[in-house]
Amino acid sequence: MGAFLTNLDEFFVTSTGFLFGPVMLIVFFGTGILMTIVTRGVQFRKFGAAVKEVVGNLRRKETGDGQLKPFQALATALSSCVGNGNVVGVAAALVSGGPGAIFWMWIASITGMATKYSEILLAMHYREKDDKGIWRGGVMYILTRGMKDNVKWLARILGGIFAVCCVLVSFISCNAVQSSSIAGVLGTTLPSVPSYAWGILFCVLSALVIMGGVKKIGTVCSVLTPVMALIYVVFGIIILVINFNAIPGAFALIFSSAFSSDAAWGGVTGITIKTAISKGVTRGVFSNEAGVGGAPLVHVTSDIAVPAKQSLYGIVEVFFDTIIICTFTALVILVSGVGEVVAGGGIPVTETAQISNTAWTMTLGTVGDIVVTVCLVLFCFSTTIGWETYGEAAWQYMFGSRSIIAFRVLHVAMTFLGFVLSAQILWDAADFCNGVMCIPNLLSLILFAGVIAKDTKKYIDPLS
Repeated sequence: MGAFLTNLDEFFVTSTGFLFGPVMLIVFFGTGILMTIVTRGVQFRKFGAAVKEVVGNLRRKETGDGQLKPFQALATALSSCVGNGNVVGVAAALVSGGPGAIFWMWIASITGMATKYSEILLAMHYREKDDKGIWRGGVMYILTRGMKDNVKWLARILGGIFAVCCVLVSFISCNAVQSSSIAGVLGTTLPSVPSYAWGILFCVLSALVIMGGVKKIGTVCSVLTPVMALIYVVFGIIILVINFNAIPGAFALIFSSAFSSDAAWGGVTGITIKTAISKGVTRGVFSNEAGVGGAPLVHVTSDIAVPAKQSLYGIVEVFFDTIIICTFTALVILVSGVGEVVAGGGIPVTETAQISNTAWTMTLGTVGDIVVTVCLVLFCFSTTIGWETYGEAAWQYMFGSRSIIAFRVLHVAMTFLGFVLSAQILWDAADFCNGVMCIPNLLSLILFAGVIAKDTKKYIDPLS
């Protein structure tokens, strides 16, 4: 079994090296730039309108036909991407790609705003109702409804590949990986409690939420997401205020390392510009999911009166996830001095969860330990229940509505996986599955760029 897992992990690493290698990085950035051009810089022109739309819909009652209110759809999508990628993933990017990886994470998020906007816009354009009256959409429907009849067979193949990978991502990277991070941080904070006990607890909590369907998940996420984000940001600001003098140096290190080979951090050497770009983009995609195509699966359930306006939520989603949350994490780690602890051998470079935790405790002591533990647990749990809606939509596409209960049971059972498997193989499997999902999704954006441009001009440009 050990040899099999080792070979499997090597396959994931090798494949991911291509999926997030030079060729695919060009495709990622190229698609983001294309979407920026097609929408005439919608993430810049309509950023104010996007924020206004989100804030305005906090109280406004929509009159459209859907399962979730627009903000509930956003909160569910945010809960799906604000996970351990924002805490552990940022630390992993710093260790493996140096501080320069954060710069490339920012760049990827800027173009990623246009990418996610376009994903949601297309999904809303091609969405349809299933046999239970629930709105469904995403890459599968975009391709099968948008492509010509003589290539429907190709659309079904690509849609099927996306759906299969989406289910695997919901099981592995956005369930088991989240559980693995919870197990790691709780195992350090409360070592007397066995990991299987935590696994059982979180299986029960997940079941209580996801068995209620998308409406229950949306309701929980609309409360959980703002609370966990507020806690994280407030205490992050406190740490930055305490270490205010170190902030300019942290930013200088990020920018200088982005264009410097061997940009060491924490005693790690041999980092190249190529590595910084690759790790920054990889962790950025894992965090905000722009280019993956998962978020539209829940956004299509919105009851927003003008469906195309739901796309604006994608701009806010990426901005909040990466520019706000990931930046807070990176700055807290860089200004805390934890890099010196890593360099001195106090923390192994592979223990990225411990690196994040120590960064908080070095400034806030026990309070910091409690805050990062609580936030990481909430982030990971919210990702687990949020991504269930994505996996469920893909599962329903493949097997029909009658099989949804079976998926929910499997999803709950998979929560336990992260408490018994190696974290490294889960991370590698996560990157691999995310990379495969990106291929049909990015292809759909390129093929239907004209639809994106037309709907942007018709529905979004008139907004102020």
